[in-house]
Amino acid sequence: MSPRAPASRRTGWVFHETYLWHDTGTGAGPFPAGGWIEPMEHIEGPSAKRRFANLVAACGLDRELVPITPVPATPEQVEAVHTADYRASVQAQAATGRGDAGDGSSPFGRESYAIAMLAAGGVVRAVDAVLDGEVENAYALVRPPGHHASAETGWGFCLFNNVAVAARHAQRRGAARVAILDWDVHHGNGTESIFAADDTVLTISLHQDGAYPPGSGPVEVVGTGAGVGANLNVPLPPGSGTGAYAAAMERVVRPALARFRPDLILIASGLDGNGMDPLARQMLHSDGFRMLARHAREAAEELCDSRLVLAHEGGYSPFVVPFCGLAILEELSGARTGVLDPFLAAIQGYGQELLPHQEAAVDRAAANVPRVPRP
Repeated sequence: MSPRAPASRRTGWVFHETYLWHDTGTGAGPFPAGGWIEPMEHIEGPSAKRRFANLVAACGLDRELVPITPVPATPEQVEAVHTADYRASVQAQAATGRGDAGDGSSPFGRESYAIAMLAAGGVVRAVDAVLDGEVENAYALVRPPGHHASAETGWGFCLFNNVAVAARHAQRRGAARVAILDWDVHHGNGTESIFAADDTVLTISLHQDGAYPPGSGPVEVVGTGAGVGANLNVPLPPGSGTGAYAAAMERVVRPALARFRPDLILIASGLDGNGMDPLARQMLHSDGFRMLARHAREAAEELCDSRLVLAHEGGYSPFVVPFCGLAILEELSGARTGVLDPFLAAIQGYGQELLPHQEAAVDRAAANVPRVPRP
């Protein structure tokens, strides 16, 4: 099969088979196996990512993308956002055969340190390709994820904060102002904490209110010290669909980006806001993710010469995630494949209109936009 419409934009594609070899062992949902919990594959297993990559290849879209070969991040690049002790701890634990990033629910295996360095390096390489003009935008399908990892520890299945590492790398290359938009359904608490006092990095998190971490990501948290106004949280009520997310993009994200005027936009692209995800209760479908990608692409075209990089984060439905990811890639590249999402109609039927309590949540977040630092 081949795309019905060829790509009209140069979109980079970062993927490596060993991302799928990050070994999270057994579990039961997000919890360790043991006691009355019968072991099964850990929820952050490779299935959803593998099926995403396979669908991209099976429909021929990969031939429309520009392949970007990842290289491992250096210790210096990782330590630009993480402490040396934390990076060394992950390396030492992996050498023993098993380890945990810090919260007791983020297990990893012998090769996971090397794979995590390759994941961070893959996003760095995507940034280089965009900054060097090799591509207009890029998607890095990396694993393990990163947006929950703070300077001192990993948690929430995350080892190293891939987008944070890439943001600091971009700044060292001359992209002075970087915006990070996180549309993973869980709050991007690690990214928020790393840049809380930094007015040169705008962090915006769209997430399900109260999902994870518990109590994290309230609208009132807007940064600290010099970074006040450079962090925006948009906690959306459970059950929010395309209407609520579109309102958030139109009333919060796009105005905040326009005010900040970044040199580069990074996206923490979690696909767990889909309507069939086991770890959340939002109702986005593949066309909803297509809409999010359109807003991100348009903002990058308007503000920073199309410089846009997406790094994969969560997404735990192996059935729905591939179609959401494919929709994003179609939007980024301008290609349209012959693939029809078999889950689209069902999730659309859940109800996608903007409801009054969702609109109120968006408007509360929009009230913080005037505080975003100007260049």
